[in-house]
Amino acid sequence: MSQLDFRHHFLIAMPAMADSPFAKTLVYICEHNEQGALGIIVNRPTNLTLGELFEQTKIPMGEFELSSMPVYFGGPVQTDRGFVLHKPLGQWQSTLAINDNLGLTTSRDILLAVGAGLEPKNLLLTLGYSGWAQGQLEHELTQNAWLTVPASEHILFELPSEERLLAAMALLGVDYASLSEYAGHA
Repeated sequence: MSQLDFRHHFLIAMPAMADSPFAKTLVYICEHNEQGALGIIVNRPTNLTLGELFEQTKIPMGEFELSSMPVYFGGPVQTDRGFVLHKPLGQWQSTLAINDNLGLTTSRDILLAVGAGLEPKNLLLTLGYSGWAQGQLEHELTQNAWLTVPASEHILFELPSEERLLAAMALLGVDYASLSEYAGHA
């Protein structure tokens, strides 16, 4: 299983994860290699808006529709740091290219551009990320902790957060309510 690459895939938390920070989450995997995996939770908005975050960090923000966008809880690692999932890829100081169209950026220059009303228009900002050590994600998959499905940019950027998990489940043709918290192995 170690040769699998789940970059640009969703992880859907199984019901057995009810007591973890990942309960009922949809995680977008940004990087997966022999060192481990990095993803962000894309369906858990916080009470903080993009406009409020920009005000707190003293980044000017013009009056436009993105100011009311929620900031998301991306995961339990580095919750004091911002991660911007965006398209188009662009040229930023610190970007992990996920594919030819999507990037995950941690540098301030992208926030300055957003505040000025420039690209990228399609973005999702999280505080924190979700990380897995070498072989950890693969192990969790064998323990039926997650379902996986290739990701959809439509789900990431066009659907409200509360619809994303069910939409990802629909890509698999599965209803979340029908999942059991007990795993079986054939």
